[in-house]
Amino acid sequence: MTKTTLSNDQLSYLQEQKRKRLKIHFFQCLILFVFLILWELGSSFHWINGFIFSSPSRIFLCFLQLCKDGVIFYHAGITLLETLFSFAMITLLSLLSAMFLWWFPTVEKILDPYFVILNSLPKSALAPILIVWLGNNIKTIIITAILIAVFGSILNLYHEFCHVDANRRMLIQTLGGTKRQELTLVVLPSCVPVFFSIMSINIGLSLVGVIIGEFLAAKAGLGYLILYSSQVFKMDWVLLSIVILCLIAIFLYALIHLLENKATSSTLGKS
Repeated sequence: MTKTTLSNDQLSYLQEQKRKRLKIHFFQCLILFVFLILWELGSSFHWINGFIFSSPSRIFLCFLQLCKDGVIFYHAGITLLETLFSFAMITLLSLLSAMFLWWFPTVEKILDPYFVILNSLPKSALAPILIVWLGNNIKTIIITAILIAVFGSILNLYHEFCHVDANRRMLIQTLGGTKRQELTLVVLPSCVPVFFSIMSINIGLSLVGVIIGEFLAAKAGLGYLILYSSQVFKMDWVLLSIVILCLIAIFLYALIHLLENKATSSTLGKS
């Protein structure tokens, strides 16, 4: 096994890229730090209404208080589980549906206007109907989250399937390959980057859908906690729930990014 030696120009380029990444991370942290300081000072010196807008210190104290009885972990855990389950269903339904439509293009032409209409329809308008149909339970929350993302995901993924390099597909056909081999050897591998890009969008939409569902049909979860806290004017609870939602979104996005890097490395290793 030979050891790769990098030239001075390559080392200089890598160091420059590392410096750029560090600079970006520094300014990202600086913006957050300045925002938190100004928020805290604004509340302390009454530049803003501390009761309405709270402050970082009050939110932190509220977090410690809710940690004692585990209330915040209970609600955050429920929202996280609902989001992960919704996201898994969206991913599975999107992939299977896009494959089905690619395999039967005539069916896609028939269903295309319906997918466009369903994707354009405001899904929050369906939530009250879902409550009547399914009841005030977790099923309504999951279905609401799925409906928000699944139709757009199917359309985007199918569009990418259809725009895979035609020469590569023709090569499989010329060599006598089946349509299944065309799908598994050309179409799916070519769409891996796009698939993870769609997943990155869907994880956020899943979280949005779960919160909308919890606003309407939940007895637990961060959406329920936000709604309840706003009704009794516990604004510290509201903002703490929003902060935790941001942290959950960051965690889920980082998880998708990690899976994408592993999948990309595996694909490059096989090629």
